Amino acid sequence: MSRTYKATGINLKAAPMGETDRLMTILTKEYGLLRAIAPGARKHKSRLGGRSGLFVVNELMLSKGKSLDKMIQAQTQQSFPGLSRDLARLTAGQYLAELVLCEASEQPQEALFELLIAHLERLETAPTGAVLACLAHGTFHILALAGVAPELRYCCLSRTPIQPQLGGQWQVGFSIQAGGVITLEQLERLENNAGPADYDAARRKRIYGSLTTTIGASELALLQQLGQPELVFTQASSLPSIAGDRGTAPHSLWRRVERLLRNYAQFHFDRPIRSAALIDSCFASSAYAS
Repeated sequence: MSRTYKATGINLKAAPMGETDRLMTILTKEYGLLRAIAPGARKHKSRLGGRSGLFVVNELMLSKGKSLDKMIQAQTQQSFPGLSRDLARLTAGQYLAELVLCEASEQPQEALFELLIAHLERLETAPTGAVLACLAHGTFHILALAGVAPELRYCCLSRTPIQPQLGGQWQVGFSIQAGGVITLEQLERLENNAGPADYDAARRKRIYGSLTTTIGASELALLQQLGQPELVFTQASSLPSIAGDRGTAPHSLWRRVERLLRNYAQFHFDRPIRSAALIDSCFASSAYAS
């Protein structure tokens, strides 16, 4: 049986190993998530140097090892230089990569591979003011592929249809633990029934933030758009419009939507998103405010 094999993969993480090597974490179509050594990749003129960079897509030839496989050849198929030139875009890409690492397994991952590539392309080419919206879009799609996307059109507890009423003070509950939107009546019931002895829920609340909250009509309208294959951008603004409203979504709304999805993803994947702190810093800049 041959000890070499081919795979198409995108580099998600890299760490120094020994004096000149890199330890790569790669998402491949054919074999899912794998770790492999890129020998000599940290040498000045290494042929694997640029090919072991973050978010580089390579056609790989690898050889099996006892504990770690080794990259023998790498032919670059695609890269995302636009991400590395903009800290906010790069951080958003790393955020999506963290989510992918939470979901990926050592089984074929073609759908997840293609989904990540598509959303990195959108992050790279999106107008500056739309980067956060693209991040929220990618986050939702990764959650959906994992089978844990929040329910946004029916109350999770009563199955009552929920349609945002724009233009007023309309609100709806959102429960991370229940899995999405819930009516205010159900939200009150859920909070009243939360016992003080539920130590696991209390621990998660401390780590990941509030498990229940209320959101407005505009936030729900944006969330309901995220299941679409593409976000619809208006001609007058780089921000997606809210269906049924005359205006466009303010940047502050997308920040709230991203935080909601962040807390939701951290709860369901049971781990923090390390890039999130830098996301907060990047998108506090006036360049991203509308």
